[in-house]
Amino acid sequence: MDITQTVVLPSVGGALIGAAAAGMMLFNGRIAGISGILGGMLGSPTSELKWRAAFMLGLLAGGGLLLALYPQAFPTESIRSTPALIAAGLLVGFGTRLGSGCTSGHGVCGISRFSKRSILATVTFMFTGAVAVAIVRYAFGGVI
Repeated sequence: MDITQTVVLPSVGGALIGAAAAGMMLFNGRIAGISGILGGMLGSPTSELKWRAAFMLGLLAGGGLLLALYPQAFPTESIRSTPALIAAGLLVGFGTRLGSGCTSGHGVCGISRFSKRSILATVTFMFTGAVAVAIVRYAFGGVI
């Protein structure tokens, strides 16, 4: 890999995420927490639904644009089984409900606001993720 893939592109991506989070707070007064935005679409008033749907559609459109322009960024096959991927998705969803937010809300927006709750939540996310990787890698030989 060259410096573009290891330094430049991740730095540009991080700057764009930061700018989007700052813009969301500055212009909408809201935290750019994806799980909260998506969860808030259920039973929200119409005025809330519009901006939430626009935000989610923007995420999907951005992913679609990246797929069209840089398809090699998306792997074509997974090394994990379908049941493992489903279980992982359900555990992440449960974790975002349990932690009252996700990595975008706590990790990006909360830490930048020096929120003690978000710092603790992000440390918990990272620690739990490291433990999960260790369990899968060493207890199950890296394959589930």
